[in-house]
Amino acid sequence: MLPVDVHDAQVRFYHLLAQVEVGEEVVISRNGQPVARLVRFQRQGRRQFGSWKGRIVVDDRFFDALPDEELAPWEP
Repeated sequence: MLPVDVHDAQVRFYHLLAQVEVGEEVVISRNGQPVARLVRFQRQGRRQFGSWKGRIVVDDRFFDALPDEELAPWEP
């Protein structure tokens, strides 16, 4: 982890990006306090429909009508 002040980050931005590309993590600080972390972007794979099937169970009561006292705040 490479700590860098905001001013240094502005001046050396392209150099810091090159370091991040090879796996280095850069922490940008202002007045000695860390405010941001610069890390390499990780591409995520495509989402697959149905990949959570069987992992989540929805109780049958989920589809029941809500009681009047819960609906009242939502009505105009």
